[in-house]
Amino acid sequence: MTDPHPPAILLFDDPRHGVALLTRQIAEATGAGDAVSTLELHDAEGHPAVPDRVHAHFTDRLWAGTPDDAAARFEALAARTRLTVTLHDIPQPSDGERNRVRRTAAYRRVVDASAGVVVNSRHEAALLEEAGIVADPTVIPLPVDAQPGRAHPEGLDGSAAVLGFFYPGKGHVEVAAALADLRRTGVPDPLRLLSLGGISPGHEEEMADLIAQAAAGGVDVEITGYLDDHDLLARCRTVSVPVVAHRHFSASGSLGSWISAGRRPLVVDSRYVREMAELRPGTLTIVEEGPSSLSNAIAAALADPATTVLPADLDVGPGLADVGRAYLDWWRMPIRDARAAR
Repeated sequence: MTDPHPPAILLFDDPRHGVALLTRQIAEATGAGDAVSTLELHDAEGHPAVPDRVHAHFTDRLWAGTPDDAAARFEALAARTRLTVTLHDIPQPSDGERNRVRRTAAYRRVVDASAGVVVNSRHEAALLEEAGIVADPTVIPLPVDAQPGRAHPEGLDGSAAVLGFFYPGKGHVEVAAALADLRRTGVPDPLRLLSLGGISPGHEEEMADLIAQAAAGGVDVEITGYLDDHDLLARCRTVSVPVVAHRHFSASGSLGSWISAGRRPLVVDSRYVREMAELRPGTLTIVEEGPSSLSNAIAAALADPATTVLPADLDVGPGLADVGRAYLDWWRMPIRDARAAR
């Protein structure tokens, strides 16, 4: 089934959620207000008529409080329009067994209700297959565009920083442990963990535990709280060592944010990380897994700050315009309608 006109893009009113922000960026890149129309989720649900084609971005945490409720909400909208979807936060073993089973079932329902599926990496496509969610998805990567200006190696602040909301598994614990290891080896001050962003609701106690554990190892922790785009960019350019140390992740907006700010972050090795290194050569430093690898890499970055700053002329794309064109091309292609195939 083909259609020369792109679908309407479903938007969310959350001003801080990364998927909500990405959705608005893609809507703008594909010509929202001109070739592409938009509608808010709550308007679509409350309106007696919706466009005959809609594209949505789905992560269960953005749609509802539980995976089951999120899937049901998606299915209700899919019953009223030909709905295609970009999946985010693909279920994986690190979710924990009970949560993984619930999220996998929810994502399978979303795929079954969709007329076509996009993911942001080959790694995510593999996760879908490994979880038994047979979606045959199209891969369109997350966009990265270099921001004007650049960091200067001589103006860095001595911190090792993790970017994004704090939650267990995001990498803060690993960075704090690496800094404590460096403290024991006599690395001089200043040396602290900087958390660029707020605390995910419900994880305040884990952050308090992290602060106490870091302090026991001689490491200070600074939490900036929410930063707007201007302030976030400025802080990204003054930290000494940008780090991405997620234990498990399927795609990473924070990795893209570091690159966009002109930084070459230390990134703990994984299948996804190797894919991103292939997609954007020269934009990251891969750190092997292991108890001392991260501390050694941080020490090396402190000794040679220029290694954490990208060349001003480096192409870091694909950018937002490229991603927008990829969506427009995909929407013009024949897309399997999963509902008709059931």
